[in-house]
Amino acid sequence: MTELYDVIIIGGGPAGLSAAQYASRAKLKTVVLDKSKTAGALAFAHRIENYPGICKPMMGKELLDIFRKQAADFGAEYVEAQVIGVNLSGTTKEVFTMDKNYSGKTVIIATGSMGRKPTIKGEAEFLGKGVSYCAICDAAFYKGKTVCVIGDSEEAAKEAGLLTKFAETVYLISPSSKLKVEDNHPALSRPNLKTILGHSVAAIEGDEIVKRIKMTGSDKKETSLEVSGVFVYLHGSKPIIDFLGGNVELSDVECVVTNKMMETSIPGVFAAGDMTCTEVRQVVVSAANGCVAALSAERFIMHRGRRRYAWGK
Repeated sequence: MTELYDVIIIGGGPAGLSAAQYASRAKLKTVVLDKSKTAGALAFAHRIENYPGICKPMMGKELLDIFRKQAADFGAEYVEAQVIGVNLSGTTKEVFTMDKNYSGKTVIIATGSMGRKPTIKGEAEFLGKGVSYCAICDAAFYKGKTVCVIGDSEEAAKEAGLLTKFAETVYLISPSSKLKVEDNHPALSRPNLKTILGHSVAAIEGDEIVKRIKMTGSDKKETSLEVSGVFVYLHGSKPIIDFLGGNVELSDVECVVTNKMMETSIPGVFAAGDMTCTEVRQVVVSAANGCVAALSAERFIMHRGRRRYAWGK
C-alpha cells in the first residue's frame, strides 16, 4: 500500500525547504523530493550576506544546509530523487521518481529557474537518441560505451561519477577552466573518468543516434570526440517545469501562474519560488513564498476558511 503524505514538496531550495519547515511544524506528514543538494541556484552562490538573520557572509550551500536541518528537525522527510512526472488530476496527487512513486493530499512545486532551452546545435534533435538530462535515468543504456557529461558543477561531477559505473569511458567537459568542486571530489578519482577543461561543445552529431560531438577550446580550434551519449548539465534561467507535462497553467514565458496565496490552477497544488511568475528572484522572497504555500496547503487539507497562524498555541 502506497504511503500517503499530507504534503509532497518538489524541490529542495529555499522555497521548498521553507515550505517543509512550516508544513512539518504544523504536524503535516511532509516529504521533500530534491534532485540534488548541490544543484540549485542557492547552492551555487559563492557568497550570501543579505539574508535576514545571518550575521556574517556565508556560502549559499551553508545557508541551504541550515534550511534543510531546520526542516528535518521539525519532522520533514528529505529524499534525494529525480522527479520525472506527476499526476495531479485526482483528489490524491501522484509524483513519480525513478525509484518509487509518492502519493499526497497536496503538492508544492518549488523547482526553481535554472532550466534552459536546448542551445547546442543538435541537442534538441538528438534528445532521447543519445542526449539526456538525467544520468540516473539513462546510465544503464550506455554500458560499455563512451559518453560525455557537459558542465562544471558538483551536480555534473556527481552524475559523471555515476556514469562511470556503467560506461567504459566518461568525459567530463567543462566550459570553464576549473570545475566548481573540491579537488578531492570522489568522482574525479574514478579511473575511467577523463576531465577536459576550458572547452565548449559546439555541436552534437550523428545519424539516427548520437555519434560524436564537436568542441572548441580557448585556442578556437575545433576537435571531434566520438561518443554514444551526451549528458547536459548546463544551467540557464528558465523555470524548471518539464516534468509537469502541462498539468498546471503556465504563462507565455512558461512560469507557473499562481495567485497571492501561491495556489496554482489545480486545487491542492501550490507553487513557490523562482519558477513562479515572480518579478524578484531573491532567497528571502523564495523563502516567503514557501511559507505562504505551506500555510495554504494546511488550509486546504483542514478545509479552513482562514490560514492558521499561531502554530505554537
